[in-house]
Amino acid sequence: MPAERDPSDPREWLRRARSNLALAQVGRGGDVLLEDLCFEAQQAAEKAVKGLLIARALRFPKTHVISELLSLAHEAGIVVPPEIREAGALTPYAVAGRYPVWGEDVSPEEFETALDLARRVVLWASALIKP
Repeated sequence: MPAERDPSDPREWLRRARSNLALAQVGRGGDVLLEDLCFEAQQAAEKAVKGLLIARALRFPKTHVISELLSLAHEAGIVVPPEIREAGALTPYAVAGRYPVWGEDVSPEEFETALDLARRVVLWASALIKP
């Protein structure tokens, strides 16, 4: 078992965010459901924002609601561009990608949008977290 990671280190959150993003990017094909890949995209964005909040010593509740996390960042004086705020649309994938739910399958277009949103958030947060 690897050494324990430090959850107070924003770089660890970014490392996990990048891992989720990589899974979303390469997971397509075979029996992989787009819902599962959208879950990975949502997780990437959520962890990136939480990493940024930790880097700024900001507390946040246990939540998967990305718009709520982004609002906390904004209230603390972090500039959250409109194209980053759009990532709030990823929040439903926090559940839809983990459990069988009633509804339609995620379309390839919806997946590409989710992936693009996650990429933007990870890049944005990475630029704001000092190494």
